[in-house]
This record gives sequence, structure tokens and C-alpha cells, in this order.
Amino acid sequence: MTRGRVREFDAGAALDQAVELFWRQGYEGTSVAQLTAAMGINPPSLYAAFGSKRELFSAATDRFIEGRKHYLERALAEPTAWSAARQFLVGTAEAATEPGRPAGCFTVQAAMACSDTDREVALAMAERRLATRLAMQRRFEQAVAGGDLASGTDCVALGRYVTTVAEGINVQAASGAGREELLGVAETAMIGMPGREARQPAAEAIR
Repeated sequence: MTRGRVREFDAGAALDQAVELFWRQGYEGTSVAQLTAAMGINPPSLYAAFGSKRELFSAATDRFIEGRKHYLERALAEPTAWSAARQFLVGTAEAATEPGRPAGCFTVQAAMACSDTDREVALAMAERRLATRLAMQRRFEQAVAGGDLASGTDCVALGRYVTTVAEGINVQAASGAGREELLGVAETAMIGMPGREARQPAAEAIR
């Protein structure tokens, strides 16, 4: 007997469905049966196209980050450290409450409640978040070198500060906080941010 041809499907659209399912239910809470149902394919097609569930999750993570990287890139391109931090936090609040998408952040939600057997998933998501923190840290280091931030500024602590606030915004969004509330969190966090615009009222700056 000849083998039947694998049904063609839109891999990008199928991957988007996997992103949403992992995002809503987490890696461990999502079964292969649920994935194939959501993606509209059968298990052989899933394995042929994406490999294992773990490999599919990695591809879904890349897909999510590619779609979200714009607000980090915008933040890093801001002319001052203060405005970079503001853009990053405001962008986080807006992305975490995007209509029609799960609330919060994939890299936080998808790895929650992982058991020891799936510890590598949680570690992989932590590495993705670390990359964001290091990107902000480097931006602050550039600001010190350029005289925008004072010499001796602790850029490591500052990078951790803004990314910790951002992760808190994502967790609060997943818990039901609305966009305006979370923009208020970003606004308040900017009060503690040094830089050229530090004396400018945060509410005015965000508008």
C-alpha cells in the first residue's frame, strides 16, 4: 500500500494557534491532542512539521518574540535612558492587554507550573527574559558612556528594576488588570527612574 499524502496546511497559522494554546494553558497543561485539534492537523503532521512537543513550543516561543520585539526595539532606540525605560514599560502594558490575545506575556505564562521533568522549559523562558534585561542594561550603560546617566549609575540594578516592573505588569494583566491601570503602574515606576526627564511628571511624559 502506498502511504497517503500528508494534508497540506498553513504552518504559520497553525503555529499561531499553538502560541495561543501554550500561552493560555502553559506548556505542561497543553497536550498534543489539544494542539492538533487547535492547529487543525493530525499528530503525524505535527511531528513531521515541528518535531516534538518541546520543539513546537520552542518554535511557538520564537513566533511570539518575533511578534513582540517591536516595542523593545522602539525602547532601545529612544534618545535618552529615561525615555527608553518609559517606552519599554508603556509598550509592555499595551502588549499585555492587546485585544484578542491572551493577557500577560507568553514567556511568563507558558512556563508557569512546570514540574521538574519540564524544568528546561522554565529555564528556557527565563533565558528569554534575561535577554531582555541585558538589552535594557546595555542601553543604560550606553547612557552612562554618553553622559545621559550619571557616572557610577548601577546599570545592572536599573536593568533589573525596569524588567521586574515589566514582569509585574504582565502578571497583573494575566490576573485581570486593565490597560489604564497598568499604564498607571508604568507611570508610577518612572518616578524612581533617573535621567534627563526624571523631573518631568510621568503622566505628562507618557501622553
